[in-house]
Amino acid sequence: MPKTLIEPFRIKSIEPIRVTTREQRQGFLEEAHLNVFNLRAEDVLLDWLTDSGTGAMSAEQWAAIMRGDESYAGAPSFFRLQAVVREITGMAHLIPTHQGRAAEKILFTSACKSGQIVPNNCHFDTTRANLEYLGVDARDLVISEGLQPATIHPFKGNIDLARLEALLKAEGERIPFGMLTVTNNTGGGQPVSMANIRACSELLHAYGKPLVMDVCRFAENAMFIKLREPGFEHLSPLEIAQQMFSYADAATMSAKKDGMVNIGGFIVLRKDEWLERVRQLLILWEGYPTYGGLAGRDLDALAVGLKEGLNEDYLRYRLRTAEYLGEKLEALGIGFVKPTGGHAVYIDARTVLPDMPREHYPAWALCNALYIEGGIRGVEVGSVMFGKRLDDGSETYHSMELVRLAFPRRMYTQSHFDYAAEVIAEVKAAASSIRGVRIVKQPKQLRHFTSEFAWVD
Repeated sequence: MPKTLIEPFRIKSIEPIRVTTREQRQGFLEEAHLNVFNLRAEDVLLDWLTDSGTGAMSAEQWAAIMRGDESYAGAPSFFRLQAVVREITGMAHLIPTHQGRAAEKILFTSACKSGQIVPNNCHFDTTRANLEYLGVDARDLVISEGLQPATIHPFKGNIDLARLEALLKAEGERIPFGMLTVTNNTGGGQPVSMANIRACSELLHAYGKPLVMDVCRFAENAMFIKLREPGFEHLSPLEIAQQMFSYADAATMSAKKDGMVNIGGFIVLRKDEWLERVRQLLILWEGYPTYGGLAGRDLDALAVGLKEGLNEDYLRYRLRTAEYLGEKLEALGIGFVKPTGGHAVYIDARTVLPDMPREHYPAWALCNALYIEGGIRGVEVGSVMFGKRLDDGSETYHSMELVRLAFPRRMYTQSHFDYAAEVIAEVKAAASSIRGVRIVKQPKQLRHFTSEFAWVD
């Protein structure tokens, strides 16, 4: 077979992209207060802000939508999804929600109280915010390699087991459960090995603590295990995923990622411990237990999408897409999180803007520059997203300054990635002219979504 890895699908329907000029984009960004979240989608050329809910659904999923049953209680759509989720996770209880952050809110409210600690490899933005809103300390314990963009390690998403055990020994009474995020979004979409998942589970269980996994990209993690961890090369992604879930007691999922749908999420529970409280909060905040926050048609589309997301040909192509852009960046001398993750490429802004002070938010500045130069919308994963302004006016800063280019599933072709590489090269060549920013307005939590900025003079 040829070495070129083609898209394992044909395009059946298209959506036009509006081409804008550099001058227009400068104006659009100014109107958006220098925050790409505030841009109109029609003014974006390549929208790589997120892979969450932005992909294309398949013909089979659209057919499943027509099967959707909208009965308020006991719809067959729920039971079709439940059967698929049980096959993949092995867990008895499915609680559907409208998306992942709703699943987090419901589970954390059921299982946590103020003053507790939840360890994780890395919490992503809404996970951390939902815990901190409850007064819980969201503690990141990723291995040291996970904080070093240029360091090569096959499983940079692994949790540091020694630090986890030290925390359990010192403050175990304050820990309601431990978490693992697979793949580790904050750290570059990096996978967690099966050995690390198993060891984390065993360690938590030895201290009487459940393991909760954030599994929005579980299929990509399973494929990384197949490709990188000895002993798994002959197993299917489904079989690997089933083993991953076997070590967990519960999981939350934003199905808008590896569920291959535009809306949806869920909680799965192995035991009854949190079930009654979770269901009552679901009814209060989302809907009845057999639909949660979703229409019946969405449940059916998700049932199909979960299986399609585990297709090996698709996953091989998916991981290769990020790897391809990474190779382009490597040739340009631009740093990024290595090896490339499953859903995105994370540019290390400090390699493009080495002289920009961190108080000028280099990753945010680079994100703006990519939009102005080529209409590419990425997202900052740095000190705006994970830093904080303290009560005394001082700032905390993140350990990395990354720009995440997250790729919607089954949406873009190779020429889009070639174009992106050219834009990134042009931005690097003009790095000395890129301006930093300062925050002029921000909320207390999740400030990257709505903060307003001004150029640094």
